[in-house]
Amino acid sequence: MDTTMIKNILGAYGPSGREDKAAEAIKQYVAPYADEVYRDAMGNLIAHKRGTSGKKIMLSAHMDQIGFIVVAIDEKGFLRVARVGGVNPIIATAREVVFENGIKGVTYFENTAKHGVNEATFNELYIDIGCASREEAEKKVAIGDMAVYVTNYVELGERAACGAMDDRICCAIVAEAMKEMKSEHDVYAVFTVQEEVGCRGGSPAAYAIEPDLNISLDVTGVGDIPECSRMAVSLGCGPTVKVMDSSVIVPPVVRAFIEAAAEEDGIPYQREVLRAGGTDTGAIQRTRGGILSGCISVPTRYIHTPVETVDMKDVDNAVKLLCACLSFRIDPDVDICSLGHSNHLLITASHKVRTNTEK
Repeated sequence: MDTTMIKNILGAYGPSGREDKAAEAIKQYVAPYADEVYRDAMGNLIAHKRGTSGKKIMLSAHMDQIGFIVVAIDEKGFLRVARVGGVNPIIATAREVVFENGIKGVTYFENTAKHGVNEATFNELYIDIGCASREEAEKKVAIGDMAVYVTNYVELGERAACGAMDDRICCAIVAEAMKEMKSEHDVYAVFTVQEEVGCRGGSPAAYAIEPDLNISLDVTGVGDIPECSRMAVSLGCGPTVKVMDSSVIVPPVVRAFIEAAAEEDGIPYQREVLRAGGTDTGAIQRTRGGILSGCISVPTRYIHTPVETVDMKDVDNAVKLLCACLSFRIDPDVDICSLGHSNHLLITASHKVRTNTEK
């Protein structure tokens, strides 16, 4: 994949509810390969590539990132903040942050003499933007302004670390798939908003599109770092096919579809059971009368920190897997997917898997 594209998408400002700059960064990479690109009322960026099969496939990756929102400015010009999404106050201490207007600051917390960093809370966290008074600070930021971690892309051999990998790396994967895919279906690449604050963007987009199948892309945790929770996912062993997280149990028929695509093309993959945390997959699955939804994830270390780390082999294989899924034939006589180039497994509306010879 194009490293410049990845860096540009990762570096765009875009906390939940303020995704305009992220959308513009992504749009320049998907627009050349779409028949139409638009924003909906929620702010989701949607790139539609028309097909001939009459079937609609939705791809979803969220473009918002975690951040901080200013709730008060004290008399000495320090900014009191609340979290936007899953910001850990311990990890958030002594970090460089930036606002949409380019104003930078650093975070710290009060009461250092009373307790250590490991006991920091958001009530004690503040941002220092170098001002000496409330009046001076108010000339630079206002109540309700949001800040995000400053991104710094670091190459670690075949791996890379940066803030906003969650979920901009998957936005880049979808953008690359739009360029590389060969599909007979209507493909809707949806870059969703406000996932980090409750998966709010994906469902309205899915309601309007009403896809036959949704494939979400997001990051997932790993079990290959010291003293971590047990999880059979490692960096460098391929993208994961989600089985379950706290928001969704993926229908076995959808999981089988994605795994069949991987096996057909010899793409390495892992199965994922995420004990805590959810994605747009669950929200989209519950839209309308229910939408068949699955998820391809990128194994990621240190999620919700400024050093989220991925293996670029997993990223490249996620692109290949997504393209493989989109290239599968969908039989017009059934309600959903044909599972394979050669074995032609069919998924019916009742989610029963059968072969052509059993029709």
